[in-house]
Amino acid sequence: MTSFWLFLSSVFKWFFQFFPFAGNVVNWILFFAATAIFTYWCYVLIKTLGGNSDKEYFSPTEGKHPYYDPKIQKTKTK
Repeated sequence: MTSFWLFLSSVFKWFFQFFPFAGNVVNWILFFAATAIFTYWCYVLIKTLGGNSDKEYFSPTEGKHPYYDPKIQKTKTK
């Protein structure tokens, strides 16, 4: 019976050593994903929007949604 408990103890020790290993793997995966997203964000900011190329942007809603609707909000002048 003692050998069974020693075996069970070794199984638990092996099983709980798996969690730090799996956490380390997930941590590296998240690190590389965040690095890729940050690199892409920098690329968009520098390459796509840099060099005044954002002045060529066309807004499909510009002028269609005023700050206030003159039909609803009327200004009172005295």
